[in-house]
Amino acid sequence: MKDNSHINNSVGSAILERVHPSIGQSFTIMQFDNASENSDKSWHFHPELELVYVHKGKGKRHVGNHISYYDDGDLILLGSNLPHYGFTNRYSGHSKEIVVQWKADFLGTMLMDLPETAHIRNLYDLSLHGIVFYGNIKRRIGERMSEMVHDNTFDRLINLVKILDQLAKTDEYRLLNASTVGLVINQKDTDRIDLVYDYVRENFDQEDISLTAVSDLVSMTVPSFCRYFKKHTNKTFTQFVNEFRIVHATKLLAETTDQISDICFQCGFNNFSYFNRTFKKLMGESPNNYRKSLNQGTSVANSRKRKHDSTHFLGAVS
Repeated sequence: MKDNSHINNSVGSAILERVHPSIGQSFTIMQFDNASENSDKSWHFHPELELVYVHKGKGKRHVGNHISYYDDGDLILLGSNLPHYGFTNRYSGHSKEIVVQWKADFLGTMLMDLPETAHIRNLYDLSLHGIVFYGNIKRRIGERMSEMVHDNTFDRLINLVKILDQLAKTDEYRLLNASTVGLVINQKDTDRIDLVYDYVRENFDQEDISLTAVSDLVSMTVPSFCRYFKKHTNKTFTQFVNEFRIVHATKLLAETTDQISDICFQCGFNNFSYFNRTFKKLMGESPNNYRKSLNQGTSVANSRKRKHDSTHFLGAVS
C-alpha cells in the first residue's frame, strides 16, 4: 500500500511517496503488467530502498542526474531518497514489472550492525548512486523476485535477504550516478531542479530550448542558472539536454524504422551533422552503426562491450 504526497504545492516539485507495507509484513512487494500498470510516473522519492525488475521490454531510466535507455528488461536498485521517474508504461512492451520496497533497518539495527552483513551495508551505500545490474545476476534475481510474488510472508523475507546477499557480492553492475544524489539539498533547490527536469522532458523535441525561458522558470538570471545547474548536476544545461535527446534517439533507433535524418529532428536537433557528432561522442559509434548492431541482434552483447553505452555514459561518467 502507498500514497503520494507533494512536498509542497510548487508545480513540478518532487513527490514524496509514502510506502505502507500490508499488515504483518515489514516490506512491500508489488507486481504490475499490462492489465495493472504501475502508476508511479512522476518524479518522486521515498526513504525506502527500491528494487525494480522489468521482465523484457524497453524503456527509459531517469534516476538522479542519470538518463539512459534499456532494451532487454532491467534490474535497478535505488537508494533511500534517490529521486526517479517510473521505468515502464503501456509502450514499454514488458510482460511484468516487480517492485520491492523496504526500509534500510527492516531487519533491525542490531542485525545490520553485525560483521556478517557488512557487504549489505556497502550495497546500501552504493545504492545512493542508483545501480543497474546485468548478465546472469539480472536473470537470477529476476527469477527469484518472480517467485517472491507467490511466496508466503516468511519465505518472502528469506528471499529478500538472499537477494541482498547476492546483489552485494556480484560484480555485474554499474553505478548510474558518479556521486550520491539522495535528497540532501534543501527543498528550494529540489523544486528548482524538478521544474527544469519537467520542462526538458516536455520540450526536448523542440529545436530551441531557450536558456532565458528556463532561467525565468526558476526565477534566476541566465549566468546564475548556468552556475547553479552545473553545481547541482555536474553537467552544463546544454549537455543535459543533448543527453536527454540522444537517449530518446536510441529509443527511436531501436523501436522504429524511421529514417535517421527524421529521428534527428524528432529529438530536437536542427542540424544533422551536429546530431551525428553528438551521438558518436556520447555513444561511441554513429547512429547508423548503432542501428545496424540492433538489427543484427547483437544489441545486448554490444551494450556490455561499448565503451560509452546508453547505460554507462549518462551520469556515471559525467
